Amino acid sequence: MKKIYLYILLLSTTLFTSCEEVVNVDLSNAEPKLVIEAIIKWEKGTTGENQTIKLSLTNDFYTNDVLPANGAIVTVTNSADVVFDFVQVPNTENYVCNNFQPVIGETYRLEILYDGEIYTASNTLFPTPDILNVTQETVDGISGEDEIQIKYFYQDNGAVENYYLLRVKNPNKQIPEFGAVSDEFFQGNLMFGFYGSSETEPGITLDLSVQGISRGYHDYMNKLISIAGSGSGNPFATPPATVRGNIINVTDSNNFPLGYFHLSEIDTVNYLVQ
Repeated sequence: MKKIYLYILLLSTTLFTSCEEVVNVDLSNAEPKLVIEAIIKWEKGTTGENQTIKLSLTNDFYTNDVLPANGAIVTVTNSADVVFDFVQVPNTENYVCNNFQPVIGETYRLEILYDGEIYTASNTLFPTPDILNVTQETVDGISGEDEIQIKYFYQDNGAVENYYLLRVKNPNKQIPEFGAVSDEFFQGNLMFGFYGSSETEPGITLDLSVQGISRGYHDYMNKLISIAGSGSGNPFATPPATVRGNIINVTDSNNFPLGYFHLSEIDTVNYLVQ
């Protein structure tokens, strides 16, 4: 339970005097929900053995503090019934695995036992195209000042329907920026991620990435990005509205978690702005 003190200024137009009244508004906090960030990303050029799943609890609306979900049992199992254990780093939201075996096209099953309830999901590990090259152009910005625009290119596979998650980390910004796109109008063509910002300047290094994703994760991320666009800009912050992912609570379907289980390759390029 939390109280907000609203200060209401009462102004008398006749006496030109004011007084202050304190109004207490009681806000009820909902029961905490489990938040599961189970995004397995296999960085190209690595073994992909080291992976992290994050478990936390929803917190008070007025705080950004992370509440770790302590004591969970977290496993990911492949189609050959090989089990990969994710063990909690004490007193953190991080559950880590150091022997994961990523295989493109392989199906994996997530299972989490937390607070007497079981949460599950399954998904396939998606491939990702390579980033082929990066271009830079300076144009007139909306404010009339020069703006640096970046494009990074990757080749779409024309044989199947594809979806991608694009991410740019700018050191001048606190959080990364994301975009979820499809190849609906670019089937089999060269595609690119586009980034333009007044906070991009020569000498900084941008972290550019592309990640092949499922249609379900594409739709999920689009919803989160849309919500974040009207708020903090961070799609992984606790959203002001409920966005259901693909993880279910098999013990109590009404107590559904927040978050998503997804696996894919990811290609990343560090680009020095000229």
